[in-house]
Amino acid sequence: MVYVSQQDNDASADDVIVHPIHSNLDLHTFCPKDIPSLISEYLYECLARDIKHVRIVHGNRAGVLRDAVHKILQQLPVVVEYAIAPIHEGGFGATIVSLC
Repeated sequence: MVYVSQQDNDASADDVIVHPIHSNLDLHTFCPKDIPSLISEYLYECLARDIKHVRIVHGNRAGVLRDAVHKILQQLPVVVEYAIAPIHEGGFGATIVSLC
């Protein structure tokens, strides 16, 4: 299965993003303005596929994207907990999310 999203309501077929649903989401390939809706929709799709542990890769530069991801996660009722990933899973460059 794939996740399909359009950037805008009037987007053309060229603006469609197709992304497989699995336990890793790398945000490096997405526009920052799309990340809030992407994370929410992606996590709900994970739950629909009984994926309850997800790693979100956001990078570890200044921590701005990491902070934005954590703020989004705080607002989602399907998120049980989240934490910075262990070193072997990306450390400060990724967040591990547990879903209900």
